[in-house]
Amino acid sequence: MSTTSVIRVVLIEDHTIVRQGVAALLSTAPDIEVVGEAADGRTGLEVVAATLPDVVVTDLALPGLGGLEVLKQLHERPAPPACLVLSMYHDGVWVQRAMDAGASGYVLKGAQIKDVIVAIRLVAAGGVYMSPGAARASESETLSPREREVLTLIAEGHTSKEIGGILDISPRTAEHHRARLMEKLQIHDVPGLTRYAIRMGLVDQNLK
Repeated sequence: MSTTSVIRVVLIEDHTIVRQGVAALLSTAPDIEVVGEAADGRTGLEVVAATLPDVVVTDLALPGLGGLEVLKQLHERPAPPACLVLSMYHDGVWVQRAMDAGASGYVLKGAQIKDVIVAIRLVAAGGVYMSPGAARASESETLSPREREVLTLIAEGHTSKEIGGILDISPRTAEHHRARLMEKLQIHDVPGLTRYAIRMGLVDQNLK
């Protein structure tokens, strides 16, 4: 991210009215500046190279070079920008593919602009954001019911021994589930798992 307080954004969206509308609405945020736009993936990569934004907001359904490939190529750059997907696809398979390709966030096109602004600020700061609908889809594809139970209990502050007692499994099995969660989600600490559980709606967002 740049050293200034303004988050520099590039929009990649093939529908002109959508792209211009998002750009106009983002201009209402004092800390966000749209520094480039593109209507296809290949041009988008060129615009990113020329402007060096902090955040790239991209659709997945793009003419020519698709959004997933754009994400992969951006992720492979020496100093990649944070990438936020803005898509109509809510299916968990697409959500997971986007995150695997290097996206830091996923926002559904039905979201309000305030949610897009929150997402841009979060991914620019190194965080991860998903719209509630996208998050539920991704999580349902990724985690088993038992893993969701374990994740919820971890986020509530329970130890592996306590989780074992609550779920009637051994502490070792609980620890295995914990390790598997970290591997699947690529989150390697309890605070990160807690934040993920909050985003999934599994625990109260005011959880301390």
